[in-house]
Amino acid sequence: MNVVVLSLVEANCADTGPRTQVLHLIDELKRLGADVRTAEASTPQEIDPVVEDAASSGTRIVLAADTDEQVNAVAARMVRRLAPAPSERGEDLPAGRTVPDLPPLALLPLGSAPGLVERFDLPSKPAEVARAAVEGAVLRTDLMRHDGGGVCLDGVRLGGGDRPWRGVVNLDDAVLTDGSEQILACVVANADGYAAADDMVLAEPDPADGRIDVAVAIPVLVGRWRKRVRIEVRRARGRAVAVHPNDGVTFISDGLVGELGRKRTWWVEPGAAAWMR
Repeated sequence: MNVVVLSLVEANCADTGPRTQVLHLIDELKRLGADVRTAEASTPQEIDPVVEDAASSGTRIVLAADTDEQVNAVAARMVRRLAPAPSERGEDLPAGRTVPDLPPLALLPLGSAPGLVERFDLPSKPAEVARAAVEGAVLRTDLMRHDGGGVCLDGVRLGGGDRPWRGVVNLDDAVLTDGSEQILACVVANADGYAAADDMVLAEPDPADGRIDVAVAIPVLVGRWRKRVRIEVRRARGRAVAVHPNDGVTFISDGLVGELGRKRTWWVEPGAAAWMR
């Protein structure tokens, strides 16, 4: 069994050597009979050789990750390198998919530990991760792609806090809000990392059901004589969601924080991602 232990490092970062967890992992992998090599990547392009080797030869990848953002970076390169161009998609792709089955990942959590380890109930200790990489079963989960060229494994939360925003939110043929109402928060969920906002549970997604869970929290006035504000949560499940903010809205997706100022569409790739556990 060939295994590569991949670490993502910041460009121009001083080399401090492997962390203790990584050294323990390598020892355990070798004890289990694996042929182990290590790789470091400081740019997205440096991830590509590891991805291509896993896809062509079956080499197992163990990603030593501090954050979900790093896991997202590897998944994004997998999609970029392995997904065929629209004009080249053959009949061998799984139904309803634009990408093939991605190579499975084992995750070794470092530092604050990626939330995806908890979301997908993956092992977290070096010995457990090593056993999963060599002997474990493969768990397949859904993946979300978007028309900005990126991917999402956990979910997206747009807005939240005390800054309402307005925009159009469509899931397949359903219109959750038409842009005329204030939105407190919107979640586009594959797993449940961003399924809540301001202590409100907005969605209860299943990361392996082949659907995206979408919810918007809208403040509405109720009461005939004494008006009060009630939070109305509108929920739907489907294949593709489009969010078009009237103005910019802050979002967080797999740990990445950004500002969305134009329409974006996410769609689900059922069972495309894989994890070793």
